[in-house]
Amino acid sequence: VLLGKMLLLLLLALGASLAGAFPHDAPRTGCGLSKYRFLLPSELKAMQKMKEQFTMLLSDRKCNTRVFHRKWSTAELSVPDRMLLVEAELELMTAVLGHPAAPDLAETRLRPLAFLAQAREDLRGCVLALQSAGEAPAHQPSGRLRHWLHKLQTAKQTETAGCLEASAMLHLFQVLNDLKCAALREHCT
Repeated sequence: VLLGKMLLLLLLALGASLAGAFPHDAPRTGCGLSKYRFLLPSELKAMQKMKEQFTMLLSDRKCNTRVFHRKWSTAELSVPDRMLLVEAELELMTAVLGHPAAPDLAETRLRPLAFLAQAREDLRGCVLALQSAGEAPAHQPSGRLRHWLHKLQTAKQTETAGCLEASAMLHLFQVLNDLKCAALREHCT
C-alpha cells in the first residue's frame, strides 16, 4: 500500500513537471473562424441597436454611402480572397467605429466594436495561417478584389469621417454576412 502511494505521488510529480515543459498557452496555429458561422442573438441585437440609433442621426448627411457597394458576391471569391476582403472591411469598420463622428453613439458601439475588433484579429490569424501553411503564399488578390480594395483605399482618403461612418453603419450586416462567408470557407454559396 505504501509503495502504491509513493508510486502515485511520483506519477503526479512527474505529470506536473511534464505539464510545465509543454505550456498550454502556446500560440495556436490554424484558423478559428468557425464561431462566426452563426452569430449569437445578443451580438446581432447589439449591432441592430447601434445601427438603429445611428440611422436616426443620419438624416442631415449628404454622403456617398456606396463605399461597400460591389456587383459581385463574396461567395464568388476564392477562400483567400474572401479572407482578404473581410479583413479590409473589418479594418475600416473598426477604425471608423473606434473614432465616431457621432459621439452620441459612443456607449452603444462598445460591444459591437469589441466583437468586430476580435473578428478582425481572428481573421488576421487565419490569413497568416494560410500563408504559413503554403495555401496562399504571397497570395495575389483577384482582379475583382484588387479593384474593390483600391476603391476602398480611395474612399478612405477622399470621404469625410462622417460619411465613412455612415457607409460603415449602413453596410454593417453586409460585412457580417461576408464574415460568415469567410468562416464557411469553401462551403459558402
